Amino acid sequence: MSTVKLLTDDEVRKSPEAWAVFEDIRSTRKSDFVNNFWRALANDPAQLQRVWSQLKQVMVAEGELPPVVREMIYIAVSTANGCSYCVHSHTASAKAKGMTPGQHAELLAVIGMAAQTNAMVTAMQVPVDAAFDIK
Repeated sequence: MSTVKLLTDDEVRKSPEAWAVFEDIRSTRKSDFVNNFWRALANDPAQLQRVWSQLKQVMVAEGELPPVVREMIYIAVSTANGCSYCVHSHTASAKAKGMTPGQHAELLAVIGMAAQTNAMVTAMQVPVDAAFDIK
């Protein structure tokens, strides 16, 4: 259950700033769908605008990493942070951007391996090798 109200389009229209963000979300994604994360953030139009702007800079703008790789990284970080909502939404987005079932399986294997070895090295407090120091 959400701790804030998920605003409907009619409610968001009452705030021109929030409505402009919703329209940009629809335009950018070429879809009429605005998901619940944005509907929750619409309670604070300034924050909604800031977060949407940042997300576009990181996830939409041209860059060195292909969009599907960015989504896969988002899935891994969301898993590490325990964000079920983000795991679901970015898995759907990665699939829409071309992530294959095989790539998804490999991603899950990498996430699982990293979680296991991270926990082990943390528990053992293994010092970082001098060879790994980045200068």
